[in-house]
Amino acid sequence: MIKVNLLLLKKKKKEKPVPTFLISTVFITLATVAILAYLIFFFSRRVSEREATVKKNEAKIAELKQRLKDVEDFEKFNSNFQKQKEIIETLGKNKTLPVKILDETSNLLPIGVWLTSMEIKGDIVNLGCTAFTNTDVVNYVDNLKNSKLFTDIYLQESIQVQAAGISLYNFRLTYKVKR
Repeated sequence: MIKVNLLLLKKKKKEKPVPTFLISTVFITLATVAILAYLIFFFSRRVSEREATVKKNEAKIAELKQRLKDVEDFEKFNSNFQKQKEIIETLGKNKTLPVKILDETSNLLPIGVWLTSMEIKGDIVNLGCTAFTNTDVVNYVDNLKNSKLFTDIYLQESIQVQAAGISLYNFRLTYKVKR
C-alpha cells in the first residue's frame, strides 16, 4: 500500500546564526554597565564615608574651638588673678611703709624741732617742720641724710618767723624713700 501524505509539511528553515559582532557588542555593553554600576556604588560609598568624616571633623573642630575659648577665658581669669595678687602683695608690703617712714622721721628729730605737716605721695615725702634755731634745722637735715631709709634730701625753704615773741624757723623738706 501506498501512503500519501496530503498534509503539508513545513520545512524547518535553518536559523541563521546571530552575528558575532552583535553578541560581542551586547556582552561588552553588559560588562560596561556592570563596571559602571560597581564604580557608582564604590564612589558613592567613598563620598558618603568622606562626608561622614567631614561631619565628624567639623564636630571635633567645634569642640576644640570651645576648648580654645575655655583656655583663653582661663588665661584671662588667671591674668586678672595674678594682677590682683600682685596688687594685694604690694599693698601688704606697703602697709607698714607709712609707719616706718613716720617712725624713722620722728626718731631722727633733734630736740627743738617738731613736725607740722607730712605728705606722702608714692615714694616722695614732703615735710613741714618748725625749729627753734637754724642749727636745729641743719642737724635734722644731716640726720635725714644719714638715714638708711631716705635719699635725695632737699631743703626747699627755711623762713624765720616770730611767734609769741619767740624767733622760730619754719622749713619744708622733700626726700625719697628707698624701696
